[in-house]
Amino acid sequence: MKVAIVCDDLVQSGGQERLVMAVCEIWPGAPLYTAYASKNWINICQQKKIDLRASFMQKLPLIEKLYRYYSPFMLHPLAFESFDFSGYDVVVSISSRFAHGVLTKPGTIHVCYMNSPGRMFWEASSYFDSESYGVLKTFKKFARPILSVPLSYLRLWDRTAAQKVDYFMANSRNAQRKIAKYYKRDSLVVYPFADIKDEMSDKCGVGNYFMVITRLQAWKRVDTAVEACTKLNVPLKVIGEGPDLERLRGMAGPSIEFFGYVSDVRKKELLRCATALINTQKEDFGIVPVEAMAFGKPVIAYGQGGVLETVIPGMTGEFYNEQTAGSLSEVLQKFDRVRYNSDVCSFTARKFTKNNFTGRVKEFVNEVYLKSISAL
Repeated sequence: MKVAIVCDDLVQSGGQERLVMAVCEIWPGAPLYTAYASKNWINICQQKKIDLRASFMQKLPLIEKLYRYYSPFMLHPLAFESFDFSGYDVVVSISSRFAHGVLTKPGTIHVCYMNSPGRMFWEASSYFDSESYGVLKTFKKFARPILSVPLSYLRLWDRTAAQKVDYFMANSRNAQRKIAKYYKRDSLVVYPFADIKDEMSDKCGVGNYFMVITRLQAWKRVDTAVEACTKLNVPLKVIGEGPDLERLRGMAGPSIEFFGYVSDVRKKELLRCATALINTQKEDFGIVPVEAMAFGKPVIAYGQGGVLETVIPGMTGEFYNEQTAGSLSEVLQKFDRVRYNSDVCSFTARKFTKNNFTGRVKEFVNEVYLKSISAL
């Protein structure tokens, strides 16, 4: 079985990129196609001996700074449609925006692992309201009217592209519902994995600080945690970097500490002794809450999205109902760490292992491939 792997891009270092690397381990030697890869990711792929194949976008002017802003001009769809998958038996795409748009011939099976249908296409209102716009922030007030027409075309392209996928896997029941609603397609839920190999037996006492671990983008609403902890004078350590960092620093009080990017070792050191993790964003799954529970840490989360499938209120954490500093503050004021059993938290995280993820992905792909052969 000759396999090709496809992903949206390789720019950040987060949950989706971790999944891509895990899929590459399932089929070593399979080429990895993507629209654009940063210099850091090119080096990583070289070290891992991954055959990385980037699209024509790799050579576009100022691509490192303007990569994400090329999408309204239909360059990302063109990038993925330009790849030639002749000769492959199976194409496995990992997508949250464009990678599922590759074109395959009738003899090639396309299996897509969908993290989420693109927020820019299907949740445009909330996306634009919370987007920080990075280097183009001067044009923020003009973005919605200017982009409304190209986004309509992208939404149409996205749905059309989804009809060409042979089989979908979804990263959560929440993503599964979106795939059904936007694409009218069935999907199999295969949960992502957290990096929890050593954490379950590596816990320490409770510190006096809360933690936020995420990429600092406006839509993730880290500002609600910063505002709440500032007003309550509660220690908060924020790990992550991104375009919203400057704004968050401007509103933070003395109890807030920003660490920017830290190594995995340093992140685990800080998380190991935290009181609890605060998860402010609505995500279709969310890896970080699972990682926190693996350390025996409860999670205080905005009660929407994937956390409803991972966090158990009253046992492994608590939810707040509105994505506001006030709603979070109410939970923080009542929060009592001793109510939550560390062993229960870590036990809950055990089903989200790398072996479970890779095993289910490999099993499903092999199953549909054998099914296609038997139908010949």
